[in-house]
Amino acid sequence: MSRKSNIPAAPLFLRLVLWLLAFVTITPFLLLLLTSIKSKADVLQGAFALPAYPHFENYLDAWNAGHFNIYFWNSIIVVIPVVAASVFLGLLTGFAFAYLSFPLRRTLFAILTLGMMVPAEAFIIPLYYEMRYLGLINTYAAVIVPQIAMSIPFSTIFLASAMQQLPEEILEAAVLDGAGRFYILRKIVVPLMVPAMSTLALFLFIWTWNEFLIPFILVNDDAYRTLPLGMLFFQGRYTVNTPVLTAGAVIVIAPLILTYLVFQRRFIAGLTAGATK
Repeated sequence: MSRKSNIPAAPLFLRLVLWLLAFVTITPFLLLLLTSIKSKADVLQGAFALPAYPHFENYLDAWNAGHFNIYFWNSIIVVIPVVAASVFLGLLTGFAFAYLSFPLRRTLFAILTLGMMVPAEAFIIPLYYEMRYLGLINTYAAVIVPQIAMSIPFSTIFLASAMQQLPEEILEAAVLDGAGRFYILRKIVVPLMVPAMSTLALFLFIWTWNEFLIPFILVNDDAYRTLPLGMLFFQGRYTVNTPVLTAGAVIVIAPLILTYLVFQRRFIAGLTAGATK
């Protein structure tokens, strides 16, 4: 009797916990949205007070003050090659570490793992002088190339781990049929790796879009700066104009949220791939 009554209680408790976590996660963002359409007088009424009418002009003020008309497109120009190149190179290196045997394989993998752990603050100054020596300061390459290099270790480890979860029978059958490495990679591995590659692309998109230090140090020309740097223009000028400040924050994070909502199914599929193997 008691066992039957406990069966529906566990899912109900789990659902309540999940709803509570969802509420705690979403509420700050909803408050951010609410504040972004308030006037300065509305903000003084309290965090949960509704405005008399939405002040969408805050977004226009934030867009102009943060130079977002330039920075927004710069972020897109930077994100696309970084994500595409990192996924492609990670696919090649991940395939090598997952299936191939070559000298110093373990040592190279350990170096890649170590490279993933080094923060950008540790090498930003040598990187600045290297980029200046190459004449790449104040160019798109100054932002794109270092972020591709920083993404390769994680891309390699992530995709190599995902490849090792693939059914070995399929790969062994392809080898017995005489298929070459490039054919196996292109015709067998890549189609099976689409969920993992989508998840990796979403991770890289979020990290590249939010990257602040590298564009801040290596680029000081407005023509090449990216979206997060636009928030610097609010420093001092809009510290008392909270609605415009929050509108700028919404503009910066909105593409990330939209991208996640569009690709959430692939993201979850990529994270759970191989979990039931």
